[in-house]
Amino acid sequence: MQDHYRKLERMYLSANINQDLFDTTTIKIADRSSEIGLTIDQKYFHALGAIHGSVYFKLLDDAAFFAVNSIVTDVFVLTKSFELEFKRPVNKGQLKSVGTIVESKADSFIAEAKLYNEVGKIVAHGSGTFVKSKVALTPEIGYQ
Repeated sequence: MQDHYRKLERMYLSANINQDLFDTTTIKIADRSSEIGLTIDQKYFHALGAIHGSVYFKLLDDAAFFAVNSIVTDVFVLTKSFELEFKRPVNKGQLKSVGTIVESKADSFIAEAKLYNEVGKIVAHGSGTFVKSKVALTPEIGYQ
């Protein structure tokens, strides 16, 4: 399974959005869990000088998503729905999103994620439903 995790990590980091916009992104995948890291930059700020909600969403959804894909070894999973709750604003430092699987069925999964600031306080959390797609995990999509 370690090979599967490393291929998923390389696939994630090679995505254009992570190469071009979220260029300080880190990822670590394990069995039924994942951890996404990001260094805050002003390019993520809204008008009030803190990170935009879309950044919270991306980190939480990605962490939950890869927790699920850690146990799905043949196809890419998709987010069917995701709900998040904001706890506090962030405007500096490091963020860490930790995703875990809550429930798994044949083709449907529920996963959650918690987003922590650099002092370990939860700044947001979320959960979602994920489903298997028909897209195979292949080198063409960066799974290598």
